[in-house]
Amino acid sequence: MKKLAIIASTAVLALSACGDTTDASDDAVADTVEVPSDDAMVGAPDPVVDEDAMMEDAQEDIDAAMDEGDAQAEAAGDAAENAVDDAIAAAEAAQDTMEDAAE
Repeated sequence: MKKLAIIASTAVLALSACGDTTDASDDAVADTVEVPSDDAMVGAPDPVVDEDAMMEDAQEDIDAAMDEGDAQAEAAGDAAENAVDDAIAAAEAAQDTMEDAAE
């Protein structure tokens, strides 16, 4: 019982040490977030459009890669499903063998 009292009092003391909480939203105001970030961007060049990335050929390549990825994922899912079915069948066969041996 003494051990429980010692553990409980230690837990209470540890939790009370963490008692002060602050709200992060109080620290994140425009003066502390937006102004410093705007100041940091002074003198930085404006973003430039990458015409090569915006071409239709690039979109076709992306679509083809996504289709290939989808096909590979579907094949992997089918293989996993088949492996699970095989494992279940093996487990059922082992269970039947154990039941037959027990009789």
